Amino acid sequence: MPETAFFHEGMLVAVLTTEPLGRALDYRAPPGGCFVGAFVEVPLGPRRVMGVVWGPGEGGFDPAKIRPVGRVLDAAPMGDAMRAFLMRAADYTLTPMPAMLRLATRAPGLADPPGPRRVYRRGRGEPDRMTDARARVMDVLDEYGGAAFNLGELAALAGVSTSVVKGLVKQGAVAEEDAPRDLPYPRLDPGLPGKALAEDQAAAAERLRAAVASARYGTTLLKGVTGSGKTEVYLEAVAECLRQGRQALVLLPEIALTAEFLSRVEDRFGARPGEWHSGVTQTERRRLWRMAGEGGVGLVVGARSALFLPFRDLGLIVVDEEHDTSYKQEDGALYNARDMAVLRASLCDAQVVLASATPCLETWVNAEAGKYARIDLTSRFGTAELPEMRAIDMRAEKLETNRWISPTLAAAVRARIEGGEQALLFLNRRGYAPVTICRACGHQIGCDHCDARMVEHRFLKRLVCHQCGETKPMPETCPSCGAAGRLAPVGPGVERLAEEVAERFPDARVAVLSSDLFASARALKEKIAEIAGGGADIIIGTQLVAKGHNFPLLTLVGVIDADLGLQGSDLRAAERTFQLMRQVSGRAGRSERPGVALLQTCQPEHPVIRAILSGEEEAFWRAEAAERQAAGMPPFGRLAGIVLSSPDVQGVFDFGNELARRDAPLRRIGAQVFGPAPAPIARVRGRHRVRLLVKAAKGVALQPALADWVGQLRPPANLRVSIDIDPQSFW
Repeated sequence: MPETAFFHEGMLVAVLTTEPLGRALDYRAPPGGCFVGAFVEVPLGPRRVMGVVWGPGEGGFDPAKIRPVGRVLDAAPMGDAMRAFLMRAADYTLTPMPAMLRLATRAPGLADPPGPRRVYRRGRGEPDRMTDARARVMDVLDEYGGAAFNLGELAALAGVSTSVVKGLVKQGAVAEEDAPRDLPYPRLDPGLPGKALAEDQAAAAERLRAAVASARYGTTLLKGVTGSGKTEVYLEAVAECLRQGRQALVLLPEIALTAEFLSRVEDRFGARPGEWHSGVTQTERRRLWRMAGEGGVGLVVGARSALFLPFRDLGLIVVDEEHDTSYKQEDGALYNARDMAVLRASLCDAQVVLASATPCLETWVNAEAGKYARIDLTSRFGTAELPEMRAIDMRAEKLETNRWISPTLAAAVRARIEGGEQALLFLNRRGYAPVTICRACGHQIGCDHCDARMVEHRFLKRLVCHQCGETKPMPETCPSCGAAGRLAPVGPGVERLAEEVAERFPDARVAVLSSDLFASARALKEKIAEIAGGGADIIIGTQLVAKGHNFPLLTLVGVIDADLGLQGSDLRAAERTFQLMRQVSGRAGRSERPGVALLQTCQPEHPVIRAILSGEEEAFWRAEAAERQAAGMPPFGRLAGIVLSSPDVQGVFDFGNELARRDAPLRRIGAQVFGPAPAPIARVRGRHRVRLLVKAAKGVALQPALADWVGQLRPPANLRVSIDIDPQSFW
């Protein structure tokens, strides 16, 4: 922490920028001086860049060469707790500080002066004629509702020149107006009545309210069965936070969940909160960033990166569906938002609520050990009952070739449709088929840039690599042997399942929910709302449908391949299969009508399948924890994944072998190094990937040892070293 809070003109200050320099740079304080935490603009070579005054300068340089700070920006300074959070997060994840600061300043135009701004939104008129370019502009405006854009952003999103937008302004189809910059958000009223809560929900809400009112740090696991009203309970904690005059943050794992959640917030508090995710305009991102720092927003709902907003007084963080893997950032700065939420709250005397029907094992163990408080909700909200769960033994079913819906499941689907209800068929595979093979030579079509098979997406009429995003048209002949008409799909994806459903239930209305089938978050939200209103008889979906959606008419869930996640050697395979099956099954029977979940499996005797069907969750967690503890694996031990990547396959292996030989810093703390070995997907985007895995005891100082170990070698210019503390995936 800094020795002084204010620096007078000419004093040396250390300024941290987002430039990849690895450290703060010395500057002289500008006329009028500056505070620690002030956002400033400083010269760096021929450019001017934004930074934060981090403390006193180090000195030791030629005073004549130290340049002055250009100007202090009109933004709320970064508080002590936020700076401490960034430093602690950087130390834990071994991320350079400039990269951490980049996470905390991801809003456009922060250096722009205050004052009105010119914005563009949907006008009342219509174009005199509709061209393709004009249609794209109108589509963007419709997609974002009544949101305001700056000129460049609207043109870029629509893929048109600014003159197209200007032309639409002249015709009244687009409104151009001067608007005040960065207005505070409407006040949320915590005094409005919430929904009537059952006895156990009211008791849970009271415990959370008391925790928030204490103004001290604490973490609570809110564990409730699917449909138990966890949201209504933690919204009471939000209400208490607002009564205390502090700010609250609710993290959601999926953008598609925000529409329904925002409506619930508006019903509860009389106004909408601030939103922070990829579906928000740049203009709104800047507004929310500034209002978070000034205290002009009481509640923010967002994706994992919202954790790095500069809240003035953060009193509560809710991590909804805390087990969800999307909370782990897998590129750039590698962090787990669930863990970082706990860290941030501990530094600003805030409460954390980790909400889930199926918590991750780490959270369950922390609650068992007493590090976290625990609240259980064991019954569904209102009159809804938990679904009945049964297995369909596929070894006893007679399936036709290229069919994946068993006769038993098909009969159950038909009965639900005839009763005016909805059925969900769940398969956690996007696209039409995971593999396309040549029947003549056996060649499997792979990506040109990755060691991965390309997935056929028949709706798009293309092959797609799910690693790098590369696409190509579906070939008519085999690219290896040239045979025509011999390419065949192998295995099902949701699109192929939809084809089977259309044949078997020709009169049913079918909706496919998969992230790659929707061009925008708004389109996905609209489809989900349509389904919830009864706009489909059969829903076919990937894990997207398991994330908190509420379909009142849905009474049957059929899992096509319950064994899919049990394959392979993933450390968390059993845990994730258990979570996913319980979550997707929980979509059934969330209203008055009872629900049934049917799991197609070839291993009905598997311990995970038995645990899912029996509902004996605590027994499953205890068994899973015992296995991990015996193996010294997380959360009872520590892991770090090191991925080396380079276009030069020999160079990356040579570097990995040399690194493995120099393991003395790790041996000193009793850690083991495994590898180097080719990553499961050994080439991505043309770069060869090699993995090493470090395993250590729980209590050791792993990060300093890793830094010393990796710091012994300077990688070649074309080789990247990525360190993942507490890895969640091993691809």
